Amino acid sequence: MKTKNVLNKIVKKLKKARTRDIEEAREINYDTLKEMIKSDPMIKLVDVRSTQEFNEGRLNNAINIPLFELNKKAEKILKDKNDPIILYCQAGIRSKKAYEILKQKGYADLYMLEGGLDNI
Repeated sequence: MKTKNVLNKIVKKLKKARTRDIEEAREINYDTLKEMIKSDPMIKLVDVRSTQEFNEGRLNNAINIPLFELNKKAEKILKDKNDPIILYCQAGIRSKKAYEILKQKGYADLYMLEGGLDNI
């Protein structure tokens, strides 16, 4: 019961967040990220750091699309523009840029890990 209440609260927060525009990018904390991944197997976790940084350590089940390759590779790798995507980097700066790039490409369900890996 308790888990269901927590998930309902998260869903309400996410629905509220979906109404924000790009200037108010949807940031989520690490606890919310874990709950989202547990509750939705369609979520794509995208690490936008360099390949070297990615190889040195990453979140489980993340895929690596470095920010400088995102324009070129996004639509080949992230085929469904309606799938939920959580972006992260080291400190949150590159993921914000990635958020803007993907938003402009028509991706509809985007989130960013607040403060990046430095914040977990």
